[in-house]
Amino acid sequence: MRIERAIKYYLLDLSLKSAKMKKTYVTYKHAIDLYGEYLKKEGIDDIEDVDFKMINTYFDKMKDNYVTNSINLYKVVVRDFHRFLADRYEIKDPSINIPTQRAKRTLPVYLSIDEVNRLMAVFDDQEPIDIYHHAILETIYALGLRVSECCDLTLNAVDLEAKVVRIIGKGDKMRLVPIPDGSVVIIKKYLNIRTIWLKANSPYKQYFFINRLSHRLNPVYVQRMLDEACIKAGIKKHISPHKLRHSYATHLLQGGADLRAVQELLGHSDISTTEIYTHINEERLKDVYLNSHPFAKKEVKK
Repeated sequence: MRIERAIKYYLLDLSLKSAKMKKTYVTYKHAIDLYGEYLKKEGIDDIEDVDFKMINTYFDKMKDNYVTNSINLYKVVVRDFHRFLADRYEIKDPSINIPTQRAKRTLPVYLSIDEVNRLMAVFDDQEPIDIYHHAILETIYALGLRVSECCDLTLNAVDLEAKVVRIIGKGDKMRLVPIPDGSVVIIKKYLNIRTIWLKANSPYKQYFFINRLSHRLNPVYVQRMLDEACIKAGIKKHISPHKLRHSYATHLLQGGADLRAVQELLGHSDISTTEIYTHINEERLKDVYLNSHPFAKKEVKK
């Protein structure tokens, strides 16, 4: 089978599987297109001419331009591609024994509780634009939302009486997240502003967060606004909206929350994703011990 046709069939199958996960499709398509270009440069026209050595060489060459995590992702895609061809068309799979390299897992950056308080304190909760900005960051941090979930949040998903929000996360997985009492005040203030900003003919009226032009919120705007707020708060860490979510998870665990509960609140399918935050607490406990316990400060006798 010619490479172009093999890729075409794979992408068609992938598009059907990933109809509700457009980002997954785009990522996989990019990875398999790169792989196809490499095979063409190597003079390979028929997918059945690809062997293990050729694939291994491809990934070895990648090491000069890509980080380990990216290479591992491309390996997943190439393996999935060849597995698809083997299952559907009984074409040998030369990718079975392609090794993966474990990447060093770095701890996520997060804000301390004091830094979160300083961040929220930069907003003047009397000015409409400040109320809008405060409500956005409060919602992301206090509910542990992904920035996309905040931007996609609809008006009917927020129940301020029950103090709960219905979130549709990755893979259309639904979860219920409680709204803290302290966050209800600024959210209600924003809703009063929203009533004034909302235009009758707005195509975005179903969205919870809209701006003065009655347009829906977008992630680029959130990042720029967060950058400005961090500067005003004197926070020198590079903080993204997702790092507010890291802060949410970290503070829950530091406060004694159960790991499984945090997994549900974050909408993680696999608890191993949530377990990264336990390492943060291990580092914090180590620091507390080293700074507080008398034996940690004892000089070693030589």
